[in-house]
Amino acid sequence: MKTQVEEDGIVTLTEEGIREIHESPLYNEGLRPTTKQEHTWTAYNFASLWIGMAICLPTYSLAAGLISLGMNWWQAIGTIILGNLIVLIPILLNAHAGTKYGIPYPVYARLWFGEKGAHIPSLARGIVGAGWFGINCWFGGAAIDTLLVAMSAWENVPGHLMIAFIGFWILNIWIAYRGPEAIRKMEFWAAPTLIVMALALLVWAFTSAGGWGPMLSAPSKFTSAGDFFKVFFPALTGAIAFWSTLALNIPDFCRYAKSQKAQIVGQTSSLPTTMGFFSFIGVAVASATLVVYGEAIWDPAAILAKFSPFVIFLGTLGIILATLTTNVAANVVAPARAIENLWPRKLTFGMGAIITGLVALLMQPWYLLENFGNYIFLWLGTYGALLGPIDGIAIADYWLVRKQRIDLVELYRPNGMYSYSSGVNKKAVWALLIGIAVPFGCKAIGITSVWDNAWTIGLLISLLCYTWFMRNNPSVISESHYSRITSTDTQSSFAS
Repeated sequence: MKTQVEEDGIVTLTEEGIREIHESPLYNEGLRPTTKQEHTWTAYNFASLWIGMAICLPTYSLAAGLISLGMNWWQAIGTIILGNLIVLIPILLNAHAGTKYGIPYPVYARLWFGEKGAHIPSLARGIVGAGWFGINCWFGGAAIDTLLVAMSAWENVPGHLMIAFIGFWILNIWIAYRGPEAIRKMEFWAAPTLIVMALALLVWAFTSAGGWGPMLSAPSKFTSAGDFFKVFFPALTGAIAFWSTLALNIPDFCRYAKSQKAQIVGQTSSLPTTMGFFSFIGVAVASATLVVYGEAIWDPAAILAKFSPFVIFLGTLGIILATLTTNVAANVVAPARAIENLWPRKLTFGMGAIITGLVALLMQPWYLLENFGNYIFLWLGTYGALLGPIDGIAIADYWLVRKQRIDLVELYRPNGMYSYSSGVNKKAVWALLIGIAVPFGCKAIGITSVWDNAWTIGLLISLLCYTWFMRNNPSVISESHYSRITSTDTQSSFAS
């Protein structure tokens, strides 16, 4: 019996397949496989998604933080670009599964952890997403507060900073509540607007400083290669961890891709280039402020506060747009889907978005941003060590263990093929624990070289362990099984 059909590399359910899972407790409208008609995202949609997410205040400040640790401008930007090229690999590998089978991240996680065990990786990703949601709301709220102070007597309002933060938090929740399609439409128009505003900021920096300014010619503070690498490797891990979250839940977006080619071209052309470009703008603008104002100002809101009210107004809109496009796309979809997956028949994506916002408040983003050490070493470094092993398991399962063959119906069948033992794949749990334990254990005994590369090392350890543990597992379907359930089109999976 054919329960799924593959056409141009996209697998969707047949009418028989839909009937089999429609009443399942693991099924709802947000978690079901996408239909052929819903695969509409082009390369431009994915490029605009990443441009909208990468042009944000945390990106702007990332290079600044690396320079404050002693790097010169090209070392800082080179570290960021290299980190993004590295994390692009798992992003594309996991995106393939989302594109081919049209499943969101929590359902994808059922494949490797089981129907109940999937809550482990989906909630882990969700908690990190909620943390980032709070951080971006705090960035945006603080920027709006600064600009309102510059334009009025806003500073006389009691608790003005917290009011701006809560107001911006509510705006983020409202947009996220409307769902992924609203996010796609917002990103479509936001991307070109943000590029124009970023270029305008760069032109101002160049013309005002009479060139790039002294900061671009400032030497590195490191006196030896050893001193440099002590900072470089944890900084590289931080740059990788910056988007390691999306490396996991990229299926949430790529399930709508028109083709594999569309998501590959769109993501490869936009992520590393936008991150490098906007980081450079941050360095160049700070260089200009050193020349013009006598101090290096890294906060874009503080820079805009020095301009005319009209420019301040435009800058406020730009900051709101930049933060919104990052927050609702990168930091709400994953936790909202994870919450929805806890009780598919009762919880909706919108309810998940609201709960995500509440969890973000509990994580106190103002503390995480209190100093750069908290930001890159406590926040980015720690969650990179936690998410790297999950990335390794996901890649191993789809590419090395199952060789891209999935039975979609079984992902929604309670006590089915992918339920494992009582709904949990203990082999995945062990692979995850080993991948996490090694870097944290090395940190505890002072082997800093392992901890400084925790995301990469954890990924490789869990990938190898999981592949070994899952050899000859009965949940792995053969080519003949795949052929029995799939009506296959012979056209290329990379059709445009």
